[in-house]
Amino acid sequence: MQVIISEIGSYIQNNGGIFQEWYVGIASDPRERLFVGHKVIENGDAWIYREAMNSNEARIVEKFFLDKLVTGGGSGGGDYNTGFVYAYKKSYHTEQ
Repeated sequence: MQVIISEIGSYIQNNGGIFQEWYVGIASDPRERLFVGHKVIENGDAWIYREAMNSNEARIVEKFFLDKLVTGGGSGGGDYNTGFVYAYKKSYHTEQ
């Protein structure tokens, strides 16, 4: 869990660093969620995802970013298969 927080946090800091400009969520298929659901451009936008050990861990990591670092996003998504945490830098063309 700490590794995921560290890796995503470092990626955000190295790509703009303002947590409020980012969206963090959870998904069972992070690529579909990022590139189809949120309209993130795969080659050009800043994005990252990491696999958690299980859905509970993914939700804890998501909550950390939402509550402590005040990223965009919302808790309560996904289902019991949701095992990935993803983040992307919000842009005019992305959809939250």
